[in-house]
Amino acid sequence: MNNISIKNSQEIEKMRISGKLTAEVLEMIEHYLSPGITTSDIDNICYNYIINKQKAIPACLGYNGFPKSICTSVNNVVCHGIPNTSQILKKGDIINIDISIIKNGYHGDSSKMFYIGDISPVANKLCYTTQQSLYTAIKLIKPGIRLFKLGKKIQEYVEKRKFSVVREYCGHGIGKLFHEPPQILHYLGNDNGLTLKTGMTFTIEPMINAGNKEVVCEKDGWTIKTKDQSLSAQYEHTILVTENGCEILTYQHKEKIQPVLINE
Repeated sequence: MNNISIKNSQEIEKMRISGKLTAEVLEMIEHYLSPGITTSDIDNICYNYIINKQKAIPACLGYNGFPKSICTSVNNVVCHGIPNTSQILKKGDIINIDISIIKNGYHGDSSKMFYIGDISPVANKLCYTTQQSLYTAIKLIKPGIRLFKLGKKIQEYVEKRKFSVVREYCGHGIGKLFHEPPQILHYLGNDNGLTLKTGMTFTIEPMINAGNKEVVCEKDGWTIKTKDQSLSAQYEHTILVTENGCEILTYQHKEKIQPVLINE
């Protein structure tokens, strides 16, 4: 636990601000999403909002060489989709928009699925299941809970509904750094003995496939797709462990869960 950052009250306030701004970007961009918009358009709108309106920094831009301010992952793209001018959204598409910002030296990180017009029943069930799997894990969080139980809960929920959990990517601690210890698995891994403590901040971000769990990386070195070309969905929140539960720092208005939870 020595290398896991426990945030003090001043740091928590900064994390709340970063989380709120991250959520605001996701709420803002929804109004622009309709058939005909390109993922490059979406990136430009978010960049301008973060820089000019929020006076914040898009954390993805230049991170390990990533070329854009946000990630836009459409249909069978699992994560890290690169916005581009040739990718035009059409009716029936599902898209994950992943926003990470830096404000006052601290990070916020969140993503959600958006529907472009009416979507298929499979896509609808997949997105709903993915969001609910995130919620089921959040409802477990409190000091003293073993970390591995979060991934166990997500995997059980998802596989019961005949979907699969991507193994290659995970949630992570977050604060001054974009990615800090610990890693947050979304499936049942080994119990490494880690327990949650008040003041920990981390993301939970399950990536769920309609088909098999296997993924492939495109030649650009970033875009991850389902190997079987099935649909994929992801929801992500930045979470603070409180004295008796947790707080969703990237809470958005349409959430079907409370922003602060007391978990018995």
